[in-house]
Amino acid sequence: MPDERVTVTCPDCGLDETFEKLRTARTRIEDHRTETGHEAEWELHRLDSGVERAGDEAGVCGRPECTDEDSPLFRDDL
Repeated sequence: MPDERVTVTCPDCGLDETFEKLRTARTRIEDHRTETGHEAEWELHRLDSGVERAGDEAGVCGRPECTDEDSPLFRDDL
C-alpha cells in the first residue's frame, strides 16, 4: 500500500484524494482552484522525522514548554 502523506479535500464539493507526495497534492489544489474556483484544503498525515524534530526544537507551536533552548534552531528574538 502506498504511503499516504497528505489528503486533499474541498468543503464546496466532493473532492477527497490522498497523495504520497506534497508536490502532487499542491498541484491538485491549484488545478482544483483553477477548474472550479473552490479553495481545497490539505491535511498532512506525517512529516519526515527530521522536519518534525526541527519543528519541536524550534518551538514552532509557540508554547515555551515545547522549545529546546539548547538547540541551534531555538530563537528567542521573535
